[in-house]
Amino acid sequence: MARSSSVSKDRSPRFATTRWSLVLQARDRPSPDSREALADLCRAYWYPLYALIRRRSRDGHEAQDLTQGFFARLLEKDFLDDVDPARGRFRAFLLAAVKHFLANEWDKDQAAKRGGGHRIVTLDAPSFDWDSGESRFLMEPSHELTAERLFERQWALALLDRVLNRLRDEHADAGKIAQFETLQPFLSTDRDAANYAGAAMKLNMTEAAVRVAAHRLRKRYRTLLRDEIAHTVATPEEVEDELRYLFTALKGQE
Repeated sequence: MARSSSVSKDRSPRFATTRWSLVLQARDRPSPDSREALADLCRAYWYPLYALIRRRSRDGHEAQDLTQGFFARLLEKDFLDDVDPARGRFRAFLLAAVKHFLANEWDKDQAAKRGGGHRIVTLDAPSFDWDSGESRFLMEPSHELTAERLFERQWALALLDRVLNRLRDEHADAGKIAQFETLQPFLSTDRDAANYAGAAMKLNMTEAAVRVAAHRLRKRYRTLLRDEIAHTVATPEEVEDELRYLFTALKGQE
């Protein structure tokens, strides 16, 4: 998706091109670009939604049918009409929308859900790895988290995974994948506890050079994290609040 090249301190022109803000701008006049932006977000965050639905379902097949039916409705119906731009975080919208969908669908005949009259969603099938999703769900701490809390936790994990994958891809493109794999643990390691000497030996670099590379990796990670969050909120001002909220969700706190 094209981004503004403006270097102005006002971030709004660039921010306006993010996926969710693009969708919100197009609520009254849908466009192929806005629909694709919404589809991209669905591809990225299908598993947190599946985990929530799975927690409320009898089995994986029912959860898969409901998840696919929800995405079909989301992309084909006027779900966005009820979004309040002042409270337009995609995470919050998706949670409210799926609760509404389940309330309407839950009592319908299960056979209808499996055919259901819903057109199969064209959202890049490899992203919907149901077997992997079910395996991940079965490893969740079912006795500790409600469906909603599980959704928030998995949302945060999915976002962090996307950031890490972007960072890995950047290093791979630059021919530095070995450096990334060696320094990646430093992203979650206290700087004072990081084994820079061991990394330097492995990478055939000086310890000073490894420290600089690790610093740059952390800095780039923070930049990509904020950029990824920006794709799911409506205004630049929400990025920091969303960041704090998601880390709280990971810690399992209120």
